[in-house]
Amino acid sequence: MPPLTITVGVLALQGGVVEHIALLNRASANYPSVTFHFLEVRTPEQLSLCDALIIPGGESTTMAIVARRLGLLEPLREFVKINNKPVWGTCAGLVMLAEEASATKQGGQELIGGLDVRVLRNKFGTQVQSFVADLNLDFLGEGEGPFRGVFIRAPVVEEVIDGDGRVKVLGTVKKPGEEEDIVAVRQGNVFGTSFHPELTGDVRVHAWWLGNVVEALGQGGEGKGLVVGKGKGDAGKVY
Repeated sequence: MPPLTITVGVLALQGGVVEHIALLNRASANYPSVTFHFLEVRTPEQLSLCDALIIPGGESTTMAIVARRLGLLEPLREFVKINNKPVWGTCAGLVMLAEEASATKQGGQELIGGLDVRVLRNKFGTQVQSFVADLNLDFLGEGEGPFRGVFIRAPVVEEVIDGDGRVKVLGTVKKPGEEEDIVAVRQGNVFGTSFHPELTGDVRVHAWWLGNVVEALGQGGEGKGLVVGKGKGDAGKVY
């Protein structure tokens, strides 16, 4: 079998593109037998080169408008929902990957879809209400300490709208005096987080996701989806 070569794109319309690529480069050291290429994606042609994709944070309405103007919105939907390639959305990227969104701007917004969830935009308020919280992410593996989650005008998953048990909840957060909120979910090839791992310097979530990409593509190419790693994530809550 020839060596595995994987091209991972980062949608470069807004957000922490450079930060994601920096952590991807660090995380790739965990897979020395795989050759990775990391690519900033701004055109359909660049997207077509990718085996997997990260959609970073930003402002989801603006991202959708820019993606439409650049001719990217339909190729993104095809990438996620027809070709079933591995995709991870952080913060606004999670909003983009949801099938439904609440608290949108007047007139609503276009979404890529792929996650059978409804997200609530800006759940925790404005930029001033941004916060950091320790998250227990069991999918990272046994014995791993908390992950420092950075929440900036963050969305949450307010409802799982899939009744077939395909959506797994992989992470929650609970602020004092408030109910627990869902902040990490996975459905097949699609992974979404409300928080920003790329802003922490902690490589563990990027390494876990790359491992799932390697496993999905190494088992025969497209359409295999994400597989929860060898940690306790296999016991994640299923809806």
